[in-house]
Amino acid sequence: MSPLQDPIPHPRPRRRAAYAAIAAGAVLVASALPSAAAPASPTAPLASSSTPTSASLTPSAAADVSLAAVPADDWLHTDGSTIVDAAGDEVWLTGANWFGFNASERVFHGLWSGNLEAITRSMAERGINIVRVPVSTELLLEWRDGETVASPNVNTFVNLELVGMDNKEIFDHWLSLCEKYGLKVMIDLHSATADNSGHVYPLWTHGGFTVEDFYAGWEWFAQEYADDDTIVAADLKNEPHGSQSETLRAKWDGSSDADNWRYVAEQAAARILAINPHLLILVEGVQVYPKAGRSWADRGLDDFHNTWWGGNLRGAADHPVDLGAHQDQLVYSPHDYGPLVSPQPWFEGDDWDRASLEAEVWDPNWLYLWKQGTAPLLVGEWGGFLDGGKNEKWMRALRDMMVDYRISHTFWCLNPNSGDTGGLLDHDWTTWDEAKYDLLEPSLWKEGGKFVSLDHQVPLGGAGSTTGRSLGDLYGDGGTTPVPDTQAPTVPGTPSAADVTSSGVTLTWAASTDDRAVTAYDVYRNDATAATKVATTSAPNATLTGLSAATTYSFTVRARDAAGNVSPASGARTVTTSAGPVTPTGRCAVTSSTNGWGTGYTGTLNVTSTGSTTRTGWTLTFTLPPGQQVTNGWSGTFSQSGTTVTVVNAPWNGTLAPGATVEVGFTANGTGAGPSGFALDGQACSTS
Repeated sequence: MSPLQDPIPHPRPRRRAAYAAIAAGAVLVASALPSAAAPASPTAPLASSSTPTSASLTPSAAADVSLAAVPADDWLHTDGSTIVDAAGDEVWLTGANWFGFNASERVFHGLWSGNLEAITRSMAERGINIVRVPVSTELLLEWRDGETVASPNVNTFVNLELVGMDNKEIFDHWLSLCEKYGLKVMIDLHSATADNSGHVYPLWTHGGFTVEDFYAGWEWFAQEYADDDTIVAADLKNEPHGSQSETLRAKWDGSSDADNWRYVAEQAAARILAINPHLLILVEGVQVYPKAGRSWADRGLDDFHNTWWGGNLRGAADHPVDLGAHQDQLVYSPHDYGPLVSPQPWFEGDDWDRASLEAEVWDPNWLYLWKQGTAPLLVGEWGGFLDGGKNEKWMRALRDMMVDYRISHTFWCLNPNSGDTGGLLDHDWTTWDEAKYDLLEPSLWKEGGKFVSLDHQVPLGGAGSTTGRSLGDLYGDGGTTPVPDTQAPTVPGTPSAADVTSSGVTLTWAASTDDRAVTAYDVYRNDATAATKVATTSAPNATLTGLSAATTYSFTVRARDAAGNVSPASGARTVTTSAGPVTPTGRCAVTSSTNGWGTGYTGTLNVTSTGSTTRTGWTLTFTLPPGQQVTNGWSGTFSQSGTTVTVVNAPWNGTLAPGATVEVGFTANGTGAGPSGFALDGQACSTS
């Protein structure tokens, strides 16, 4: 156990005069929205279809709360794998991302339509206790040098209180709103340049901005907000990445090389903590890490463990981040996404679940750091579209794991204009996507039926909130734990069965209730001597696959809450699967060609399905001569084990009708003969 930090002796700072002005009274609202003469956003409508009322925009009065036995400031640090406050009490950071300041607009997206205070208040009232705000090195250095955007893309008819403010003044004003509503802030340096695709560049240097600029931007920011405990965390760099074959890539090792992210992160953290030693320092992972016996000099696909940008923290086992005397400010921060963002190999087939993801993906890449007590984790980005299928299945699996282990996280994202994930808000920037929020809500920190703020004085939602409470309220004596949750959920209803096939069934049951919240349902298959868990879901239904044809099964359901309390089993439902026809997979034909150079070649494969049924997903395998290694591939996801190469379809070419042809290509090192021994979905193909 690390020693507890003493509470900071000075009173917690209040925001600037703008905060006092906000609290003083109502905000006037124009009777009509602006005409087309106002600046428009290319990705969202200029304004919502109706004018917000004064009641929806007027701030509520903010009362100072005086609690004697709690810390005066809200700075956080770590204790093993837990994030704690100055009194040593555990906190759980559960929030969301809101981007825009990192992009070319240099201000929150959505202010072209929504009201800044209304959006902020709604986040707090719905249980988001921290907001991750992406920025850029370019923006920070502009602010340092007094260069601001005088008239940012803001609908001032909807945001009258922002009239005359430049983009930095809007940011500072927003911080005062966060304090008012009990929200905390994490700053994420998303990219070097202030543009909408700056995050695509793999490193922290780009567009003329050097590593010294990267450090200088952080130093200025740490100094500018050194006394403001609304900002409690610094995510040093978003998604350092680069694949095994790219010349420019972020690596992780024990060197002081310019592309070694671990080294650069330590240098940046040292400069920040020398100014403000109370900030949590978040360090993300990279993309690839060499397998045992391999090095960063290797280039083959099979030489590296590959995962999401920023999601590979395998290197922290051999080369941990060292913050010296401030080691208790370190939080590792992976990112994780689902198959709609990219169809990773672990999403192939239908037999993956939370257990397989945890064992095969999360544990080896980053979850081991939490399980071993090395440091806390905060999953900085996760989220996506609700597709009713694999993507939603992944979201629920990750959410349930984070709830069970109390892993901190910030959901991607609030913005509806995030192209590959969507957002928590609809495009009017006022209405919430209730289905997506329902998925997120069980992972937001709630005790005693109310969401918990990271502020000791201000409840989440502000003074008089009916949905939130403060840390001071939760830990009223400054050192005890919350009242334990010992009440189990009620028994779920006996499941009903529908859509029974030869290999699957959909079960539905009446939902359980709980004094706090039901977080999950576990579905069990009951045999003569044991009950085996076969599915976990947050909704009162589950679709089971992989069953045997013409077989009788018995299923029951148990409900559980975040504290691990489990209900008794429901009544049993007996299901007999049908015999079902066996559908032939058909055959295939492959035409291959190669185009070589001195040390390698490009291969082109035209794969034709010659069977009688349409494929809705396919896997091609082939063999390369010994010594040849695939270095890049397209129109599919490539992997190689020894001389065998496996190609899984891309999202856009997975449907292959009888007689249809799909073309895939790759580059490989080595000379001589090219690929051979082709098979599609396990059946040998004819070649020409």
